[in-house]
Amino acid sequence: MNYRTRSFLINAPLDFAVASGAYLLTFSIRLIGLPSSEFHITFILLAALILVANLWIFGVYKRLWDQTSGHGVLPIVRAVSAATIITLVLSLLQFPRPIPLSVVLVGSLLSLSGLVALRYRSRMFPSARRADPSNGAAQPPHTKVLIVGTGKLAQNMAYQLRHTAALQTYTIVGFIDDDQPKHGMYVEGAPVLGDRQAIPTIAQAHGIDLIILALKNAAGDDFRDILTYCENTSARLKVVPDVDTLLNPSATDYRLRDVNIDDLVGRTIVTRSDIVDMTPITCKLVLVTGAAGSIGSELSRQIAAYKPTHLVLLDSNESDLHDMHIDLRSRYPELPVTPVLGDVTLHAEMRAVFEQFKPQIVFHCAAYKHVPMLERYPQKAIQANVLGTKNVAELASEYHAERFVLISTDKAIDPSSVMGASKRLCELIVYHLQSESQTRFGAVRFGNVLGSRGSVVPMFTRQIDAGGPVTITDPNMTRFFMTIPEAVNLVLHAACLTHGGELFVLNMGESVRIVKLAERMIRLRGLRPYTDIPIEFIGIRPGEKLHEALYMEHEEAEPTIHPQILHVKHWKSEFSDEFWTQVNCLIDTPDPETIRKQLEQLVRLQTPTQEDPQP
Repeated sequence: MNYRTRSFLINAPLDFAVASGAYLLTFSIRLIGLPSSEFHITFILLAALILVANLWIFGVYKRLWDQTSGHGVLPIVRAVSAATIITLVLSLLQFPRPIPLSVVLVGSLLSLSGLVALRYRSRMFPSARRADPSNGAAQPPHTKVLIVGTGKLAQNMAYQLRHTAALQTYTIVGFIDDDQPKHGMYVEGAPVLGDRQAIPTIAQAHGIDLIILALKNAAGDDFRDILTYCENTSARLKVVPDVDTLLNPSATDYRLRDVNIDDLVGRTIVTRSDIVDMTPITCKLVLVTGAAGSIGSELSRQIAAYKPTHLVLLDSNESDLHDMHIDLRSRYPELPVTPVLGDVTLHAEMRAVFEQFKPQIVFHCAAYKHVPMLERYPQKAIQANVLGTKNVAELASEYHAERFVLISTDKAIDPSSVMGASKRLCELIVYHLQSESQTRFGAVRFGNVLGSRGSVVPMFTRQIDAGGPVTITDPNMTRFFMTIPEAVNLVLHAACLTHGGELFVLNMGESVRIVKLAERMIRLRGLRPYTDIPIEFIGIRPGEKLHEALYMEHEEAEPTIHPQILHVKHWKSEFSDEFWTQVNCLIDTPDPETIRKQLEQLVRLQTPTQEDPQP
């Protein structure tokens, strides 16, 4: 027996009784007494039967009413309306009339009310669903909840809290909404208590234990502002994922979640743009160097969506490369993926890769990136970053790759470290190669990416988990942040925008004070900065800057057709043999101090001062 038939057999007698009772009650009030004629009673029972039949026709019996929201009442309204019209017509066709027309109309309205009440009884009497305390078992304490937002996300969250048996220990105290006319109104039985500024006062007055942020696509500034008010309470914080998250095939966790670092920084996730023609990287043979790293792995995953004819993953990290290959093979079983265990600093190995695969598109992510470590080992920075870029870029040109994209960094801007200077030299290498190649070379700069290995956020998380202290270099230090998926998405768009020789900068939004970020991460754990978790300032490390920039003073940023990508008009020098001689000399230099001097001199010579004429 299917659900609809079982539902009909259980609910149809109740509906018949409700409709019959409604018509009988209306008839009794209208004529001041119960119907005495069998003719009247028969017609009333017929009217009730017609109503039940229409409930079947309009699909009322195939709905799960304990899981249906308010819009589910519409099929009942349609069924009752149709039944009323049929009953009215039948009454008008008979003489004398079996029951007055007013009885039909008022009785139908009463029937509608009864049918709705019957199906929404669990919402009208929610206390009936709660656990019975009379069994003597100790009841867990109730958690007082304040929900920020009154939209669909908030309403659905409130409904789940009220009607899910496992969540009956949660009591919704009220809602927060900045829309003044909503204040004092009720959502799912709880009042809208005030706006965001009132959160600390409301939380203290009502003893709020949990604040749930149910905000769809809140702007970064708004979200951070609301968090600021929430942090002035002792309540825990949770975030409701929106529908876009639930429908995202790459999403892995659909549950109520903690406030994460993306929320704190306030970056807005960027999706594929219809403005940019993505055909230059679609259906191509693509090589990704550094494919097992933070950027390279996400780049490989996103490239897979552009239907490459073959995806070649190159990295020197054997374990991570193996894991990346397995991951892509499981996600895209039809995609030809080849892992290559290789070192970009070994020219012979790279030539063998290009000879075998002849890639059309090359994304060069392989690099050393940790500033303090490369200050200690500058020769490693030159080998991995400079020589590695030179090898791969020259082979891309020799084997007629269509496009070569260098992943650069904001640390290449007026570099103060070996790492930054080496990446600036990489930018100059691909620029100089453009003057003698048909390959379209481009470079993309961006700042810190959230969640990458060795970045500040995972380090803060570990330090907080250990009870502190959280170590920060300087109280005034700021950085730009971007999520890895966002950065990679924009890199792919920039790759399609390059015509050769361009330098692109990603719009990084607002800079973030590192100390404020650390303080907020501590507060969101329900702890107090400097009291529960100490914060220590250890001083700026060698090579670090207090503030990062997006481009140099002599550079001019122009908008592109993509609002999140800027084109940097940088100073251009003529191609010369002297540049390559200096680069090769730097690569062959073994002494760390000599490397620092030559690197600084080479970058400075290729960078104009304010007095230099600019073409």
